[in-house]
Amino acid sequence: QVQLAESGGGLVQAGGSLRLSCAASGRSFNSYAKGWFRQAPGKEREFVAAISWSGSNTYYSDSVKGRFTISRDNARNTVDLQMNSLKSEDTAVYYCAVGWGPPATMAPDYWGQGTQVTVSS
Repeated sequence: QVQLAESGGGLVQAGGSLRLSCAASGRSFNSYAKGWFRQAPGKEREFVAAISWSGSNTYYSDSVKGRFTISRDNARNTVDLQMNSLKSEDTAVYYCAVGWGPPATMAPDYWGQGTQVTVSS
């Protein structure tokens, strides 16, 4: 059974940092793109960042560019999201995803359950 499990969410003050991690199990996703999406209360789920299967290409939404960094470890079947300089508007449930296509147009096939990130101002 395929499972994506996020960890690392929590409560942090504005300006602080958090690191999210997503571990895949059930199969290898080394040939898939991986990404992070988020959904704030009352809003639609939105793209945050994605990384190609090799890790050589990344893509970020304008709202997080320069503050967030996505990385992956194919040996461990994981994808991480380092979030720095957090703002209150980053508060959301963060979901990891695995899918196809280049990072800029990644189409998710699998989703994690989500992890809450709350940034207090």
